[in-house]
Amino acid sequence: MDIIATDFKATWKKTRYVFQDINQDLAQPTKEWLDTLTEKQILAVIVWHFRRDHFSEGSWIADSGADGHMAVLVDALLGRCERQGLIMKTKTIETDGIKYIEPVPGATSEWYYGMDYEHGDLYEAEELFKDGHVVKGRKLCLVHFPNGEVFFPVPKTEGHYSEKPIFFDGGIYMLDVDFPNGVIRIVRFDSSDHQVSIHTELPLSSVKDCYNLQLRISPLTLSRQSGNELDIVWPEKVSLSMEDHDSFFLRDGEKLFFNRWFEEGEDVDYKYWEETIVRDLNGNVIEIFPGDVMQMPNGEMWYLK
Repeated sequence: MDIIATDFKATWKKTRYVFQDINQDLAQPTKEWLDTLTEKQILAVIVWHFRRDHFSEGSWIADSGADGHMAVLVDALLGRCERQGLIMKTKTIETDGIKYIEPVPGATSEWYYGMDYEHGDLYEAEELFKDGHVVKGRKLCLVHFPNGEVFFPVPKTEGHYSEKPIFFDGGIYMLDVDFPNGVIRIVRFDSSDHQVSIHTELPLSSVKDCYNLQLRISPLTLSRQSGNELDIVWPEKVSLSMEDHDSFFLRDGEKLFFNRWFEEGEDVDYKYWEETIVRDLNGNVIEIFPGDVMQMPNGEMWYLK
C-alpha cells in the first residue's frame, strides 16, 4: 500500500497520538464517524493494525483494548481509502504469459483482450505457412472487468491463427483461420454464459489473402483491405476502390466509414490532419467531414468533428 511508509516505526511515531485521539470511538464505530476521519487518522489505524508486530510489547498499544474492534473497522476504512484513491487496490491476472491487454472494440466496457505475436499478424502467419514453415498457432485471451476472470475461447492450435476480437450483440467474435484445412471460422464467445460456438465458416479461397482480414461492425462484417481495394467478404460480397491513405474502420448498416490522413510541408511547416469519408455499398461518397467517429460502450456513435 503506497499510503504506508516502509519505515513502519517512524510512521507509528508520527501517528500514535492521532490514534490515541480516536481510540475511544473504536468500540462503536458508525458510518458517520468513519466519514469524519482524516487521512492521517486512517493512516494511523491501518498502520497499527497491519504492522503492530513491529512495535515492542508492553507499550500502551498492548493495553489499548482496541483489538476486538479492529478487523471490522479496518475493512471499512480500506474500502473508503480505495474509493478515495488513498490506497491502490491491485490484482494479479493470470494470462499465461500475455503481458498486454486492451479494450475489445464495440459496445462494451467490460471486456479486454490480449494476444501473442510469435508469428506476427495474420497475413504474416499465412506467408509463413505458404512457405512451408510451421505455424504454432496464436494465444488469445479475454479478460472480464472488474473481476479479472480470464478466458481462452480459441485454443492455440498448430496451423491455426486468429485476429483481434470485436464485441457485437452480446457476443465477442473472433477469427480462427485454419490454414491446413483452408477454412475461415468466425467464432462467437457469449459474454453472459461464456459458451463458445462457431458462428459461420467460409472457405479460405474466398479471399485473395489474409492481408488486413478483420471483423468490423455493424452488422458483423468480415472485410479485407489491400492497397486501394476493399473487399467485404461476408455477410455479402462487395468490392470497391478507395483513394490513397484511406482505411476502412467502421460500418453502420449501409454506410461504410473510412479514415483518410493528410500531411504536407516540412519541419516547422509540417501539418497532419485526418478526415472521415462515408460511402455507400456501391462506393459512392455520401459525406466527408474532419475528425473521427467512435462507438462508445453504450452503443452510441460519437462524431468528433
